[in-house]
Amino acid sequence: MSWLRWIITGVVVVVVLAVGGPFVFIHFIEGKPPAPLSLKSSASASASASASGSAGSQTGAAVPVAGTWTVASGSEVGYRVGEVLAGQSQTAVGRTKSVTGHLAIAGTSVTAATFTVPMNTIKSDQSQRDVQFDGRIMDVSSYPTGTFTLTSPIQLSPLPAAGAIKTYSATGTLTLHGHTRSVTFPLTAERTGTAIKISGSIPVAFADWDIPNPSFSGFVTTQNHGLLEFLLAFQRS
Repeated sequence: MSWLRWIITGVVVVVVLAVGGPFVFIHFIEGKPPAPLSLKSSASASASASASGSAGSQTGAAVPVAGTWTVASGSEVGYRVGEVLAGQSQTAVGRTKSVTGHLAIAGTSVTAATFTVPMNTIKSDQSQRDVQFDGRIMDVSSYPTGTFTLTSPIQLSPLPAAGAIKTYSATGTLTLHGHTRSVTFPLTAERTGTAIKISGSIPVAFADWDIPNPSFSGFVTTQNHGLLEFLLAFQRS
């Protein structure tokens, strides 16, 4: 019966490698995915400034909010999609800092805004994933850019104090993979004495933009949707 024990042992080893291998890779080699893009609360900084006699709102008043603002360094856009790799759940994240765009504010209303990303600059921590993203999934040679354009004004009144993070609703058109759809989503915004920062995420159902499901050969299974996440810093033009 020794041959039977060898067979059983072999089957156990295969099962352990099939399950344990991806587990070890995801949790110990690849590590945790980057945290979602978001604004970091500066309430403590504002409180310290107020305590020292320099209020955050006074700092924010140094530069008028009305005017045209341009996307600056520190901006980042990317995707976040749930995956299952050989039975192990993980989150695929790809990002780029190659973002251009602007927003216009009249009085206390955002009247126009747009940002554009070259799709071939979005990279993850896995080159194999990037090859699939650039090719069969997003076909970046045929659809080289992704763009969001605001279509409804955003009312900011009353203007928040500098360092305060406030939530607004934005409506606009999102163009991906050669298709343009209307989207509405929440975003958070913060102003300082010299800059405006906004962050948020837009749910993307792949079928709505005719994007092929990223699942690959039965080995990697992904959700049928993902998030387009962004953190944008604007400076006065």
